[in-house]
Amino acid sequence: MRKKTFATAALLAAACLTLSACGGGADSDKPVSVVSEDNSRQAATVLDQPFEKPDLVLTDTRGKKYDLREQTAGKPTLVYFGYTHCPDVCPLTMNNIAVAKKQLPRAEQDKLRVVFVSTDPERDTPAALGTWLKGIDAQIVGLTGDFDTIQAGARTLGISIDPPTKDKDGKIVSTHGTQVVAFSPKTDAGYVLYGEDATVDDYTKDLPKLIKGQNP
Repeated sequence: MRKKTFATAALLAAACLTLSACGGGADSDKPVSVVSEDNSRQAATVLDQPFEKPDLVLTDTRGKKYDLREQTAGKPTLVYFGYTHCPDVCPLTMNNIAVAKKQLPRAEQDKLRVVFVSTDPERDTPAALGTWLKGIDAQIVGLTGDFDTIQAGARTLGISIDPPTKDKDGKIVSTHGTQVVAFSPKTDAGYVLYGEDATVDDYTKDLPKLIKGQNP
């Protein structure tokens, strides 16, 4: 295997450029990580220098305070930043994960934490977020709160988020990176990235390993 050094937020830049409502903006402070590379098609990018879990304290769908580090400590955790009004990538990504998750044994489903952090917190109230996620998987943790806090937390993972803006048709869109970051239950470090092209089959194959803290 060869190794290359990448700006992590740019790993999926080509995919992000195709999006109208979900994409990556410019960010001059992108963390740099070393990743292992081979020539086979792999949905997962394994980082040799994992990310520290963001120090995020936000509000869950019940209106309760949720400390990401505290609540997911020692748990296999997938974190995704997106918004409920997203027309394509966000619901597709969450549904792919949800379908794959339901194929796990019940005990493993209960171990896994899937966390959806809103990039459009003004519209994604706890109630709105809860209603949207209930239609996908009631076990998914939905978080919302102060935009600057969310943006700063995403940046520590090399994920770029811009404040929501109106497009030429007057619709509000949220431009954001589309990575899913997997955190190990052994170290609580973010050691695997998935892009928007990851399929149900990819997650179905990888989740049993991620739950054990193994490389996919």
